Amino acid sequence: MEKAHKSGFVNLIGHPNVGKSTLTNALVGERLNIITPKAQTTRHRIFGILNGETPDFDYQLVFSDTPGVLDPAYALQETMLSAVKSAFEDADIFLYVVELGEGPLKNEHLFKGLQEADKPVLVLLNKVDLHDQEKLERETVLWSTWMPKAEIIPISSLTKFNLDYVMQRLLQLLPECPPYFEKGQLTDRSERFVTSEIIREQILLNYSKEIPYSVEVGIDTFVEEEKIIKIRALLYVARDSQKGILIGHKGAALKRVGTGARKRLQDFFQKHVHIELYVKVQADWRNDRSKLKRFGYE
Repeated sequence: MEKAHKSGFVNLIGHPNVGKSTLTNALVGERLNIITPKAQTTRHRIFGILNGETPDFDYQLVFSDTPGVLDPAYALQETMLSAVKSAFEDADIFLYVVELGEGPLKNEHLFKGLQEADKPVLVLLNKVDLHDQEKLERETVLWSTWMPKAEIIPISSLTKFNLDYVMQRLLQLLPECPPYFEKGQLTDRSERFVTSEIIREQILLNYSKEIPYSVEVGIDTFVEEEKIIKIRALLYVARDSQKGILIGHKGAALKRVGTGARKRLQDFFQKHVHIELYVKVQADWRNDRSKLKRFGYE
């Protein structure tokens, strides 16, 4: 008798910087999504695919990490919010990730959508390792009143507290369905996309203020040979003044980005990596729909 199979989309929703990407990586077991202390690190909707088996069924969990919910200030952020809205259309299970002390989603339409969802919603109270038991109990009661149909679960993405229970609940709630992706596939994104995100992570880590949010990364060439991957990446900035800051004195700042990215890429691809970075100006690209489409946002 053929073994049963379960599959489904587990879509993560929440404010910026509540730990959605850290949680996705912890559940998938791979560092697919970039993580930094800065808000708005995630710009795209990214799938992380986890295949496994139990004595009773095989399964495929498709975790969908989304940008943090915010009020858009420019066209790029509008596309980020569109990515969140699309996650409401194909979810089999919602993981609503919140940090203790924060209120409901600022976007009332999306919050109402979670309250009235006809799919299971798990409200994950994240970063409980940073708070005491009394606060956790108060917040649990509060979220139970805001989300009466949901299950409230305290977790820590960083320490992996209670993630075993979350996985247990996901497998219980997962519908019977054939797999959506090939069993060996780890993400829906290409190697070029993963490369661009790893470079962008280094920009977020090495620069402050507006610079990280004004940079887009394009992969000009990605050549994989037997023992080495050769990469040429273009870093697009919105203004001329940002180009000098990104490069730094005698190229020192850009070199730090390249060194950090190369180490992460070698860990991810398990190969030697040679990387070249170049900076170009694309004026006001964050508000230019045609450029956003070329960068893969539309």
